[in-house]
Amino acid sequence: MKSMVVRAARRSPYWPVLTHPLLRRVLPGIGVSALGGGMSAVAVSWLAMELAPADQRAAWVAAAVAAYTLPGAVGAFVLGGLLNGRSGAQLAGWDALLRAAALLAIPIFHVFDALSILLYVLLLGVSSILSAWGKAGRYTMLSELLDKKHHLAGNSVVNVMLELSTVVGPLLAALVIEQGGPEHVLAIVALSFAVLAATYRFAVPRDAERSGVKAGASRSEGLRTIGRDPGLLGLVVLSFGFFLFFGPSSVAIPLYVVEDLEASATTLAGFYTAFGVGAVVGALLTGYLRNLPMLPTTIVIVLGFGLSLIPLGLGFPVLVAWASFGVCGLFWGPFPSTTTALFQASAPPSALPQVLAARSAVISVATPVGAMMGAPLILLLGAQGTLLLSAACITSLGILSLLLRTAATAFRESKQDQDEQATP
Repeated sequence: MKSMVVRAARRSPYWPVLTHPLLRRVLPGIGVSALGGGMSAVAVSWLAMELAPADQRAAWVAAAVAAYTLPGAVGAFVLGGLLNGRSGAQLAGWDALLRAAALLAIPIFHVFDALSILLYVLLLGVSSILSAWGKAGRYTMLSELLDKKHHLAGNSVVNVMLELSTVVGPLLAALVIEQGGPEHVLAIVALSFAVLAATYRFAVPRDAERSGVKAGASRSEGLRTIGRDPGLLGLVVLSFGFFLFFGPSSVAIPLYVVEDLEASATTLAGFYTAFGVGAVVGALLTGYLRNLPMLPTTIVIVLGFGLSLIPLGLGFPVLVAWASFGVCGLFWGPFPSTTTALFQASAPPSALPQVLAARSAVISVATPVGAMMGAPLILLLGAQGTLLLSAACITSLGILSLLLRTAATAFRESKQDQDEQATP
């Protein structure tokens, strides 16, 4: 029996990733920081609601969500000259170190009763300046260490840990908030990023860093590479629209829980945990999607996510809404892995860090812009109406993308038939 289990494990697409001598040392640190990231999903918006004036909650929650992501887009381009030529481990490590320092400042200021809502948003912004490079560094490191055929599985292993954290993280955050407050959660998050920074610094040997894929000299090479490839450009547009249309929901969900349901942080954690359970299952299944065409699969993911979000906007009971959001997570689970694999397969190795950073920069604009749209939409439609509008837009994006993909495929096949008939 044991030998059968071992043979099955070795046939798994994840075996080469989990047994890699360097990744085995790095993955635990990524897991610890992922747990911190899962806890921050609840704490960032909850502390903003506590610090903001009651009549300005929607605006400040949107600002906090935006500050936790948007500056990464600026850093991706402004800091390109400084960060070019760095290995994936260096980029990811520096991002983790900055996040640890900036997030730790939040509970320190809170202890001295000096944390205003404005200072809070500013510190969140500082923490995210290197976020695009950190994400690019993480997936560049996987490209540096793994053969191309294992990229999808490597992406999936990392994303399983990221999504698994959304199962446990929100519940832990809710417990800490009930006992102490959201500022204590952010102290734990800061510690988790400190562990990650130390992991990248000491677990990856310097000679492995020097042997990695290096970025080119031009900070705009990533955008130029994307612009020259219609497939990558279309994928960026699809991803941007997906995150943009979900942005209002990231603001509407906590306000829906607090104001419409008049519920506690535990109810909010239930939404994130349900999403996380679905996302973990989806991420675990991703490695087995390697024989499917990645782009059509990614489009179906977006469509399924939008359809699954609709019950939240229709005001279904909490348990049904939790289950529906869990299905959203199931569709979301493969999305980061499939999109990253498409980039890893198409981008030149020498430009991969810049391409991934450019992609992260463009996409990181989408969620905060969508979040900022959420504030006026909530005033106009209410939290529930905003959720329904968000679901409708994501669903429409998926349908339109499928139609365009089908039309483009039919056009290519028709042109190929014409060329074959014209050939004597």
